[in-house]
Amino acid sequence: MKTLSKNIAALLAIILLLSGYNCFAQGAAKGDVSITLNYFLVNNQVPYLVVRAKTKVDGRFQPVSGISVKLFLDKDSAGTFIGKVVTNNKGEAAAFIPASAKAEWGTTVKHTFLAAFNGNKQYEAAKGDLAVTRAKILMTASSDKKVTAVVFELKDTSWVPVKGVDLKFAVKRMDADLPINETATFTTDSTGTASADFKRDSIPGDAKGNITLVAKVEDNDTYGNLVVEKTIPWGAKFVPVSNFNERSLYGTGDKAPIWLLSIVYSIVVVVWGILIILVASIFKIKKLGKAV
Repeated sequence: MKTLSKNIAALLAIILLLSGYNCFAQGAAKGDVSITLNYFLVNNQVPYLVVRAKTKVDGRFQPVSGISVKLFLDKDSAGTFIGKVVTNNKGEAAAFIPASAKAEWGTTVKHTFLAAFNGNKQYEAAKGDLAVTRAKILMTASSDKKVTAVVFELKDTSWVPVKGVDLKFAVKRMDADLPINETATFTTDSTGTASADFKRDSIPGDAKGNITLVAKVEDNDTYGNLVVEKTIPWGAKFVPVSNFNERSLYGTGDKAPIWLLSIVYSIVVVVWGILIILVASIFKIKKLGKAV
């Protein structure tokens, strides 16, 4: 009976040790990182990639900063190495396609970008990829304020118009692009063309009335992100007016508004007047006390 009790106690001890080991192992487990790539081509010049790293915390995705990601074009080799980037506090990093990858870039019309994270003490290794077909946009603007864009895809050695591509026409602004009319998205026809009427006549431009028109394809599964810009004088002329030597709230002390100075000086006079009256009253009270 005693032997049976000892065996049961030993078995329980082993179970407790194993459970404790499992808990420790689970607590030390590394997190998983998701690596995604986005392709951008602006004004049909040098393309670049944006890497985004994120992990799921309490059921929500959070950006992962400070991780190093290697980028390759089509295959993992020295001749196709794009660069090594480190994500910022938004979990993002960008890299242009270098001249060293030009030979590989010209070999085909379709490419696959590869991203590799080798892992660290906090996260497991992860990979990402993105397939892109080479394309471009050409944009024109006519005197009757009609904007036209044509989307082309590279096939073999020639550029071919593409039908059924959604694109946007907008005016480039500081915070976000503003659509040129009430229609948000346009689709190219059989000639790869999409047109829109410009209806932002009163939008502010520079001193000459110049604004920047934008035609863009966003997050397309085949072509990525394509953006082309064109400067045109369709905006309202902005003539800066300097009031540096005039009185204003943001001016220097000697340029403060008269009404503001009046309020300030009135407050000073009232406060000091009250203090003077109080001091005079104290002296009067002392005199009255001595007289009594």
